[in-house]
Amino acid sequence: MPSPQLFALLLTGIVAQFADKLALDTITLAATQAGATPRLVGLLVAAQSAAWLLVSLPAGVLADRIAPRRLILVGGVLMATGSLTGATLLGAGHIGWALALSAFIAAAGPVVVALSIFVLLPRIVPITELPRANGRLELGRACLSLASPLIAGWAVAHGVGSLGLGICAGAGLFLLIAAQRLPADRPAAPPRQKLHRAIAEGGAFVLRHPYLRPIALCAIGWNLAFFAFMALFAPYAARILLLNPETIGLASSVYGAGLVLGALSGPTLIARLPTGMLLVFGPAVSLLGAGMLALAPPELGAPALAIAFFLFGFGPILWFIVQTSLRQAVTPQPLLGRVSATLTTAMYGMRPLGALAGGLAGEWLGLQAAMLLPVALFALSTLAILASPMPGLKAMPEGELSLQAV
Repeated sequence: MPSPQLFALLLTGIVAQFADKLALDTITLAATQAGATPRLVGLLVAAQSAAWLLVSLPAGVLADRIAPRRLILVGGVLMATGSLTGATLLGAGHIGWALALSAFIAAAGPVVVALSIFVLLPRIVPITELPRANGRLELGRACLSLASPLIAGWAVAHGVGSLGLGICAGAGLFLLIAAQRLPADRPAAPPRQKLHRAIAEGGAFVLRHPYLRPIALCAIGWNLAFFAFMALFAPYAARILLLNPETIGLASSVYGAGLVLGALSGPTLIARLPTGMLLVFGPAVSLLGAGMLALAPPELGAPALAIAFFLFGFGPILWFIVQTSLRQAVTPQPLLGRVSATLTTAMYGMRPLGALAGGLAGEWLGLQAAMLLPVALFALSTLAILASPMPGLKAMPEGELSLQAV
């Protein structure tokens, strides 16, 4: 039974990630239904995800210096403000730069919340329990992710797309309440450094570490691929596969089913299978799913889309639980926030670049040819792990490599 503090911490992470996913699903479907070009859809997805690129590194420095609860409160305010503004704009039919800016502000909230949780979790649970705690976090996120595309698909199909962003605003207000149960103590004060030097110290640790470096490279490739796919899949499904918004929402909701199954089976698989195998499995099945969809004929479009999203959920969530626990285990406490920010930038900072690349490829090459872009990027992501020492890793390290890597 988790402690009250652990329960509150996990709940804040689950709600923040749900709001981030719901906002992405809502904006993508609403823009497509309104007749937006692939380039505009890519721009909106890029703006929603740019917070992970621009906010992560300075927020990681703050996470090492101030109480995580304070950062979570800031995250709640950003989510509520940005989402409420976006809901107003969407309700008025404004799909353009103002909506993109509101999406960026709202997405900055889950960024600071995720970094705060990464820093605070190792203080609440022992290292040996980190995979289980991270698994619970991902299981809760997966369950709500199952609902987000269904909510977005229903709302857009019924002409109330702003409802999705309204729910995101409510999630931000909920964080302000849940954060009151978290510890208010600050971390031990690190030596004062200029911001750029503090950021560089975390990045240098990742680059030197034999495990963290390939994780970062794999994450860069995977997120470029996934968000190129996210910018393309709704126009591709609507205009090439001829699926309606509710069918697209239903098929993409299978992503949540994959997340749930992966999170439920995660503790057993992590305990029984080699760590390296699980780190290869995530990007490899993503490559399989994207390749199947790109080659599927229109009459098999709905099941192919559902299978692709299931594989995007099931494999990568196992990868995420394993690599999150691994980096918490091998990173010294004073560097947790900055190392997490570096990896977060690698994992999520590529989102806007991938989304822009996908949108531009759809505009210039046509949607069918552009679907090969995420396939190629998923292949590079898989290669980044296969070409490293990671496939031979049998079990979770317990911190000794963090000292050797410094």
